[in-house]
Order: sequence, then C-alpha cells, then structure tokens
Amino acid sequence: MRIRYKPWARPELEASEFYINNPEQYKGKWRSLFSNPELPLHLELGCGKGTFMAELAYRDKQINHIAIDMVDAMLGLAKRNIENKFNEEGKQINNVYLTRFDIERILLIMDKEDSIDRIYINFCNPWPRGKHRKKRLTHTRQLEKYKQILKPNGEIYFKTDDDDLFESSLGYFEESGFKIIKKTYDLHSEDVPENIITEHEKMFTEQGIKIKALIAKLEDKN
Repeated sequence: MRIRYKPWARPELEASEFYINNPEQYKGKWRSLFSNPELPLHLELGCGKGTFMAELAYRDKQINHIAIDMVDAMLGLAKRNIENKFNEEGKQINNVYLTRFDIERILLIMDKEDSIDRIYINFCNPWPRGKHRKKRLTHTRQLEKYKQILKPNGEIYFKTDDDDLFESSLGYFEESGFKIIKKTYDLHSEDVPENIITEHEKMFTEQGIKIKALIAKLEDKN
C-alpha cells in the first residue's frame, strides 16, 4: 500500500516509548524489553497502519507483541492507532513494540534466542510476476528464515485476498516442512470469533473477494 509522506511520523516514533529505533541491538534479546519476558511472544510482519496490532495487543495483555514495517508513515499511523485503542480505557501500553526494518533481512535483528511463538502475515504484497515471487513473505526462502526464530511447534497465521499467492503459499509451507493445521478459502463463511478484520480485509470483502487463510505449524521433530 502506498502512503503519503508524513513529516510528523519519524519524530513521533523516535519519541515513543514503544518504538525501537535500533532493532539490530536487540537480536536475541527482544524478550528482555518486556516486563514479563516469559509470556508468549507474537510477531506481525508488515503491520501497515497497525489497526490489527492495536486490537491484538489490546485484547490480550498476557501476550507480548512486536510489529515490523518498512515505512515511517505506516509506523507513525500504527503508533497512533495503538495509542488510541489503549487510551479508550486508559490502559498502559506495555505489551507491544514497533520497529522499522526490511523483513527480507529479518535474521539481522532476530535469532533462535528470541523464540517467537506465533507470526502473523496479513495481506502481504502478492508479487505476481515470476521473477519477483521470491520477495513474497510466504516464499520458501523467507519461511526458512522464520524457522530460525520460531519456537518448536510455533505457528504462522496467514491471510490474503490473492488466489495465486494462497495456492503457492500452501506449496511453500509444505516445501519448508510446516504442517498446515487449518485452511479456508472463505474465512468469513466460517465462525471465527477471534478473527480481527484488517483494513484490507474489510475492503476486499466489500468488493466480494473471498478471504483465504491458513495456520501453519512448525512441528518439533526432536
């Protein structure tokens, strides 16, 4: 999603207590940021405007969260959306951190010591042209990286509107040794009360496009 430059975003992020400006310094130490580092740690890749993460972090204070994006303007909006959600009831923001980084190079800022319980990938760029498919966040090349930061039995939750990306991703997960424990070609036809509807999800659904979703598990083979 393209978004206009927002001159306020960078200063606001740098002043925020839940924005990490130097993520490389926390490689293997992300859990130490949280007051209760033993809680499950969930990671959203490509958080956009942060409406999903705002709701997710607000719903369950017994889970720690990290959200990554590459665009200052997006992260600035995510910061404000998280603040607005928590401020509705005067809640303290202590279970979520934002950071800016290129997800393709995630192993520069995370490793096995970070021990991620769950990864969310929502409506990522489908990169439909053949030569660009390796840029997909669900491509085998990326999944092999995620395997290095996920806990044994860790999970990836993936949603998309794109038929080709979904079908290809099923193959990518299988190729990388993940087990698909749940999949649907029409998420909104099912009763999934825990589903958080993202901006893209609402837009595509209103256009009559079915939402595809899956949960993949990294099985512990030990």
